[in-house]
Amino acid sequence: MANLETLVALAKRRGFIYPGSDIYGGLAGTWDYGPLGVALKNNIKNLWWQHFVTGREDMYGVDTAILMNQKVWQASGHVASFSDPLPLRSDLESEPRSDLKNPKSQGLTLKQFNLMFETKIGATGDAAITYLRPETAQGMFVNFKNVVDSFHPRLPFGLAQIGKAFRNEIAPRDFLFRAREFEQMEIEYFVKPTDWSEQFDYWHQEMLGWFNDLGLVTTKLHELEVPDGERAHYSNQTIDFEFDFPFGRKELAGLAYRTDFDLKNHSQISTVDLSYYDEETKERLIPHVIEPTFGLDRLILAILTNAYTEDELGGEKRVFLKLSPQLAPVTAAVFPLLKNKPELVAKARSVFDQLKASPYQLKAIFDDNGNIGKRYRRQDEIGTPYCVTIDFQTLENGTVTVRARDTGAQVRVATDELIDHLNKKAPISVVDGHRSASG
Repeated sequence: MANLETLVALAKRRGFIYPGSDIYGGLAGTWDYGPLGVALKNNIKNLWWQHFVTGREDMYGVDTAILMNQKVWQASGHVASFSDPLPLRSDLESEPRSDLKNPKSQGLTLKQFNLMFETKIGATGDAAITYLRPETAQGMFVNFKNVVDSFHPRLPFGLAQIGKAFRNEIAPRDFLFRAREFEQMEIEYFVKPTDWSEQFDYWHQEMLGWFNDLGLVTTKLHELEVPDGERAHYSNQTIDFEFDFPFGRKELAGLAYRTDFDLKNHSQISTVDLSYYDEETKERLIPHVIEPTFGLDRLILAILTNAYTEDELGGEKRVFLKLSPQLAPVTAAVFPLLKNKPELVAKARSVFDQLKASPYQLKAIFDDNGNIGKRYRRQDEIGTPYCVTIDFQTLENGTVTVRARDTGAQVRVATDELIDHLNKKAPISVVDGHRSASG
């Protein structure tokens, strides 16, 4: 496994993730996604949305505002409870120390520090105070009635959202793991109170299936049943899914049973009836909630950790990211063997345009920078599964060389079969002792 410094360096060098405000020395707890990082992030989001929203009949997607009425956060308990203890020197409270395990024994006092970013809207005064949301969940709870009135869903059903959240962490650390600005993928799944345990078990398995789809190594995944006294104020049961990061076993995602805490509190504070009328039983009830939540940035860090591989190929050491084609920022890189041969460049451009126009979601790039060996190493390091080289044989018989990232194996594939080959649909046969595309 790579250490954290190696991952951070690779991420910056290859255009995945840069330090926030980098030219000004950075800003702790903020990170900017470069071109490849955005592609990886969008691949994960698209797969999550397809798996949990468009692939189901009981899920409704929303995209709610980051800024909300301050009463939302009072009703949710965040104003009163969303805080961490901040150790301060008794004689100089302007010096916070968040890294001490026994603050009182070292002459420090503890002060509760609310983790929400406070801001003001419009005119000054207490009425103008609001917060950057610390979670996406509350936007779904306050829109529960809107969705019910618009779509009349039957229980159980869920609301799903991908969006930014913000926490004023005392000591952001460990790269993407603990940042002040991050992205969440969350579901609030509304169930009958009597069905919560069954639904909790169901979503437990759904989350495990999702991790498997991402290719995360099961031996690096662990589950922790969070005990009483350590759960969030709204939860009656929580499972943390932990991952073996370079800096230790830490939380990757969570599954919580939020009971009726949120809908009940919002109903009381807002005086708007957020109950649900069950047409089958003719009863009115406050649904209970199962919440699967995924930190997108932590998933990216786990995926990079999981994919980082060092081996030896052709007698040389190399580094590559073993990303699945559905996650890799680039599916195929197209090379002309020599960039000073116009006929090869023109043919390579034609093949590149063919891949870009594919009805499949192939992500292709054109690369003629450096010799062919350097191009292979560069594409290995960003996780590109296939490299397609246009050479002089291409001009003769219309075949290209396709190199597989993980093994370095090369096969000849006809250009009119290339798209199917990259989508694993064209069978491979052996001809004259060489592997090539059939046909």
